[in-house]
Parts: sequence; structure tokens; C-alpha cells
Amino acid sequence: MPRGFDKRDAIVLIGVNHKTAPVEVREPMALKGLDQEPLELFRSVDHVREVLFLSTCNRVEVLFTSSSPGKSLAGLKGIWAEKSGLPLGVLEEHLYEYRDEDAIRHLFMVASSLDSMVVGEPQILGQLKDAYRHASEQKTTGMVLNRLLHKAFSVAKRVRTETKIGSQAVSISYAAVELARKIFGELGDKVAMLIGAGEMAELAAQHLRAGGIKRLIIANRTLERAVELSHELGGEAIGLDEIEDAMIEADIVISSTGAPGLVLTKEQVKRTMRPRRHRLLFLIDIAVPRDIDPGVNDIENVYLYDIDDLKGVVEENKEQRAKEAKKAERMVEAEVLKFLSWMKTLDILPVIQGIQAKAEAIRKRELERSRKRLGGLTKEQEEAIDVLTNSIVQKIIHDPIIVLRKNASNEEATEVLLDAATTLFNLDSDL
Repeated sequence: MPRGFDKRDAIVLIGVNHKTAPVEVREPMALKGLDQEPLELFRSVDHVREVLFLSTCNRVEVLFTSSSPGKSLAGLKGIWAEKSGLPLGVLEEHLYEYRDEDAIRHLFMVASSLDSMVVGEPQILGQLKDAYRHASEQKTTGMVLNRLLHKAFSVAKRVRTETKIGSQAVSISYAAVELARKIFGELGDKVAMLIGAGEMAELAAQHLRAGGIKRLIIANRTLERAVELSHELGGEAIGLDEIEDAMIEADIVISSTGAPGLVLTKEQVKRTMRPRRHRLLFLIDIAVPRDIDPGVNDIENVYLYDIDDLKGVVEENKEQRAKEAKKAERMVEAEVLKFLSWMKTLDILPVIQGIQAKAEAIRKRELERSRKRLGGLTKEQEEAIDVLTNSIVQKIIHDPIIVLRKNASNEEATEVLLDAATTLFNLDSDL
């Protein structure tokens, strides 16, 4: 780099996800319940300029820019370990770390749901947007991260629009809800009941909410957990002893408990049909072992599907989604190259700004001298001279700046041109 100018900040991303760390490591790293805002905590680390903190159930990541990435990493890891209560060695054992091109690529892959537990699931993009919105409100992002995050969102949109990566159900919970949609059409006037409040039930609830379900009932052996999940997703909590009464109102029942025996018997379902006036009842049993008596299929207007019915659909869809993911990855690579080209222009910005600042300072100085000699100028004449001199200066520096910008992607040529520009415009000296 030319004398007197610093190289642009590095982009760094560190974090853990479901592949690198168990939940007992991810949970404390999310820094829930701290008195101090995590973003402020990380920005207080030496040399960190901009920072974003992403925390979901499957990943916790810090994205930041730094003028001295090595020092910032050491400081950030130390403060993260301290505030999470984890030994530094444990934290470092599970962390992944990416810089510049690799960090950009990783972020684009995450935004496009290509690095998710279930490839193509859309939730992560909303979570990333929420994290960016919060960082913006806390004023911890600047020129680089603002542009990077907006580009990540546009890459994700392009992947979603130009591929079929999200069009096929590839999780059992998602497939269960898609099956309900095929049977009933729109879900806006339907009532769904979940039996069980574990991970699969939670995913099913999220998909039902996304599908516009009218009402959601959550039944669980531990009522406290049902209440917790219902608060998160806007449903109603009941105990397992209430499911027979609730089934009178339900159109869709999805069961996924860990119970060793049947949770819903043929007799229970049969008793509900008269008060239901034999309205269609759609049951999906995604538990192993099964929760629902297979004999309910013998009851008129009752349709039961189990996990084996869904697995075949899911596997077929996974193969199709994997093919679409390859297309999406090629899109990501193209967008990474575009962003890297923009990043290279940041190396020339200090010199361009130096040229512009020096030219403007000279213009103003000479204008001031001329005003003293000319004297008696009207306001209109002074404004005309100001416009004229500004136009002359801009025309003089226009071509050198264009040459610098055009060669920004050529590292070798940029180095030579920056040195030449610094020398020719004498940017290291005071006016």
C-alpha cells in the first residue's frame, strides 16, 4: 500500500453450529441474560470496527471487521469464553473461523440456507435479518457489513427464486404439514393439535404457523413445556388427559411424543366422531414407537399416516433438493467474486479521498486569495466563481480517479498506480 494509508479492514467470522458443537456448548455461547448487550461487548474488543451477532438454536456466530484481525480474534475469544462461562480451550475446540473470501462465502451459504441442518429451510434468512436489524439499531454496523449483509439477502433471494431448493419437503415435520395442506388446501380456517412438544413438534408448529393455521393446540405430558411452546408460537396448551375433548374441534392432529405405548387409541377417536358430526379428521403419527392406534384407519372419515408413509416422500425430495443445491452453490460463488471485486475498490478509497481532499483544499485556498485581490464581488459572482473552480478541479482529477477504479481488481496494477498517485499528488505532505 502507498505510504500514509492503511489497508482496508479484514472481514472475520467465527462461531459454532450444530455440526461443530453440542447444544451444551452452543447454549452458553448465545450469551442470553447478560446485563451487557453482546454487540457492545464484542465491539469493545481492540481493533474491532463493525460487528454482528447471530444466535439461533443451531448456530451462534460473530461477524466483524478489524484493522488487526489476529489481535481482535484473541481478544474476542477471551471475552466470549469469560462471559459464556466456558473454558477458553473448550470454546476454541468447537469454533470455526473464516476470513475475507471464506467469511463472505460462509455468510452467503448461511443466508441461502445451504449451510443449514436441513438444506433449503427458510427460517435462517429471517433470523439473519433480525440480527442485522438489531445491529443496525445498536449502530454496530458500517459501510462494509451493511453492504455485505444486503448482498447476502439478495443472494438468498436469487437462490430462492432461481432454484427449487425450497420447494420440496425434506423434513418429516415439514412433509407432515405439506400433506395436510394437500388434503385440506388452505389451512386458514383449520384447527391443528400437536401431541408432544419436542423438536419435531416444534418444527411442525412453525410450519403450521407459516401455513396460516387458524388455531394451534399443544398437548404434552409436561404441561409446563406445552405452555412454553404455546407462548413462543401463539398456541393453546393442554395436558394429555384433555386431548380427547380437544380432538372434537381439531381438523389436523400431529403426534410426536416419546411415550412407550399408544397415546391415542381407536376407541378414543371413535368417541369423538359423533360430537364432530363425522367431520374429516386427519391424523399424522411421526413418533417412534407409534403414538396412534393403526386401527383408527377403519373409522369413517378418519385418515392416518405414519412416519413410514412420509419417509419415502422425504428421501425423494432430498435427492431433488441436493441437485438444486449444486445450482445454488454456483450462484453463491459468482456473487462472492462480485463482492470481492467491490472489496478491492476499498483499497483505493483512501488515495481517491486524498486526491479529492487535496484538490479541494487547494481550490479553497486559491479562491480565498483571489477574493482578497478582486474585492467587491456580488453574491452571484462569488457563486459563479465557486461553481467554475469546482468544475475545473473535478475535470482535472476525473481521469486519474477513473484509472484507479478501473484497475482496482488487478492487485499488481493497483499497487503501482497507488504508489504513483501518492507520489504525483504528493499526498504524504501537508499543504
